[in-house]
Amino acid sequence: MQDIKIQLKDITKMFATDEMETHALRGIDLSIRAGDYVSIAGPSGCGKSTLLAILGLLDTPTSGQYLIEGKDVAGMSLAQSASIRNEKIGFVFQAFNLIDELSVYDNIALPLRYRNKTLSQSEIDARVAKWLDKVEMGHRARHRPSQLSGGQQQRVAIARALVGEPAILLVDEPTGNLDSTNGDIVMEMLAQLNREGTTLCMVTHDQRYADMATTKLHLMDGKMVRTQAEPEIAYSQVSQLGAYDRVEQVAA
Repeated sequence: MQDIKIQLKDITKMFATDEMETHALRGIDLSIRAGDYVSIAGPSGCGKSTLLAILGLLDTPTSGQYLIEGKDVAGMSLAQSASIRNEKIGFVFQAFNLIDELSVYDNIALPLRYRNKTLSQSEIDARVAKWLDKVEMGHRARHRPSQLSGGQQQRVAIARALVGEPAILLVDEPTGNLDSTNGDIVMEMLAQLNREGTTLCMVTHDQRYADMATTKLHLMDGKMVRTQAEPEIAYSQVSQLGAYDRVEQVAA
């Protein structure tokens, strides 16, 4: 179907040494449609990070099919994977991964400068301005990441991930380096982006945040168990947080 952004079919991942074989993923089937908000939770060592790496084309499955908007990408070369990743996948990392030598503006613009299709400077300016406004960081465009709080850096990282208008946003423990207040604000921002149409797939160890997703996936020993969240109940857990600008109070 046209609205399926991501589809995994019988994905396995095995790591082998001379002494043993480790099966990190066992027969994973997953479809993520446009506008979905999916969380992946589970104990340490269950395969969450391996699954996210495969979804992000940072690793390849041992077997199975991986389709992005109907195109099989499981067997692509490193160069092909890098090109698809730049065009179709946005990443938000636990450690932010911003470049401190660059301004906030240039960090967000960076993915656009590596696109196969060259964008004009005016097109880049317009896209960066749009996402700076979305994450309410326009007033920090010329600052360096080291001049920002952790919550502000994560907001910049979200803008960088979405500036290329990817098919899906992959989010890896987005609150792992944040205090609880900034973590709540970043999670509310992600929820708002999803309500506006962004397709999200998130790995988190925090069950409270995992419950915000409309589809909750639980991994155990490389196998997937699927449960459905109640969106209105999950959202109510953080609805009292208020506007994004509370992060400024924390940073002060």
